[in-house]
Amino acid sequence: MRAGRCDRLKLDASTHTYGSVPQTILLSGHDLKPEEVESVARWDAPVVLSPEARQRMAASRATIADLVEQGAPIYGVTTGFGDLAMTRIAPADVRRLQENLLVSHAVGVGPAHAPEVVRAMLLLRANTMARGQSGCRPELVDRLLDFLRLRLLPVVPEQGSVGASGDLAPLAHLSLPILGRGLADIGDERLSGAEALARVGLEPMGLEAKEGLALLNGTQQMTAIGTLVLVAAERLAATASVVAAMSTEALLGTDVAFAAAYHAARPHPGQSRTAAELRHLLRDSGLMRSHHPDLHRVQDPYSIRCAPQVHGASRDALAHVRGVLRVELNSATDNPLIFPDGSDADPSAAATGGGKVISGGNFHGQPVAMAMDYAALAIAELGSISERRSALLTDGHRSGLPAFLAQDPGVDSGMMLLQYTAAALVSEDKVLVHPASADSIPTSANQEDHVSMGSISARHARDVLANVERILALELLCAAQGLDFRLTGSVLPGAGVAEAHRRVRQRIAHLGTDRDPGPDIASATEMVRSGDLLDLLPA
Repeated sequence: MRAGRCDRLKLDASTHTYGSVPQTILLSGHDLKPEEVESVARWDAPVVLSPEARQRMAASRATIADLVEQGAPIYGVTTGFGDLAMTRIAPADVRRLQENLLVSHAVGVGPAHAPEVVRAMLLLRANTMARGQSGCRPELVDRLLDFLRLRLLPVVPEQGSVGASGDLAPLAHLSLPILGRGLADIGDERLSGAEALARVGLEPMGLEAKEGLALLNGTQQMTAIGTLVLVAAERLAATASVVAAMSTEALLGTDVAFAAAYHAARPHPGQSRTAAELRHLLRDSGLMRSHHPDLHRVQDPYSIRCAPQVHGASRDALAHVRGVLRVELNSATDNPLIFPDGSDADPSAAATGGGKVISGGNFHGQPVAMAMDYAALAIAELGSISERRSALLTDGHRSGLPAFLAQDPGVDSGMMLLQYTAAALVSEDKVLVHPASADSIPTSANQEDHVSMGSISARHARDVLANVERILALELLCAAQGLDFRLTGSVLPGAGVAEAHRRVRQRIAHLGTDRDPGPDIASATEMVRSGDLLDLLPA
């Protein structure tokens, strides 16, 4: 989605309505929302660290300083990492250990993440440190927010994380420019970390004890991708109601199966909501009255009749994913964690000056990994049922429409190949929804002997999303073409469908003779991706 295109499309978590993107986000570590992540990632919303978070970070930092001064054994601060956890680090080497950690862990490979993912990662890393349990200076969060403000984006390869101890390799790449190392993009120019800092007037920062570990222990790659996927998938699921309603009218379907009483008999929230949207879009349909009830088949095919049940199940799954990500966005996911007043720590934890440190596994990505596998499945099903509706629309034997929706079938192939492409994308999604979280390969000499593969889950969900956006775009083209053939007189479809059809035709002309379909597909995909039809749904 291009910056600035959809600033009206923020989906509110509590009301599921659309409003304005927030102007400034106050980062506290406790209340960041998925929509705010998208507003920073895609639309450059400004971010500032809250005064309360700054105070918590200062207290946490003081605890770490005391522990280092006393020589207490703290994982990753005064000891090595992973299988080297029993190796003690001399006080003089504590700072060098943190910088070596980032350099040695920057082993990511593959294509670089898109700018919006990097921006989301910077925001999420800053937010988890803002909780004040990572033991780092507030200045470190300020530097991450500087990168956002100045549009200095570290180059982060997509591959290399196994999802525990978090997204180590990607977060190392994200953090290297702080030191003046690694690579960073400013606009379209790729520079060394040192050159990028100089370009925007910043100096390299050195790292204090615990800060390198605080930067790269966590789930911010998988969570950043997952959050952007979530908000886009919620838009997609709502848009699917509009496209399905258009197909229902083009196929001379009935709204009987969408009756409120029927869905109250099985009141899954997503199902009920989708049925209500379909009723709203199909309201006052003269086209439906013209063939219903006497001239209509007794029951529509499942891809029409069961749209509330299938779309609704996907929406309920996405609601679960939203709950997981809301927790993860505002969690401390590095290791060890600092509890300055000791009130939340176990009495057996290492303590000094009233502060306590606990080593554990909050960096393990399993909650996000499983949620993103679930999201991929939920999104894929929206594509699976959409392709079936496209198949009905292009099958002249079933639809009563011209074969392949061609103006002159035989001479023209019409939209025959649109269904082929949809089928190919659906088949690809069947491979991508294999759960990555079901796999685990031990690392670090079997010290880290179970991992989540959460970054793979998230990237698969992202790829499924892109495929399904195109599948729905293909159905949108077919449905609009089918409606063109139905609306030959004064009879109009439902109010919502009529307006959706009008908007499509504002951008994409009716297919008369065969033409290059690429621009039409691109325009339809942009309509689906941007949520341009969502204001047609009931509030």
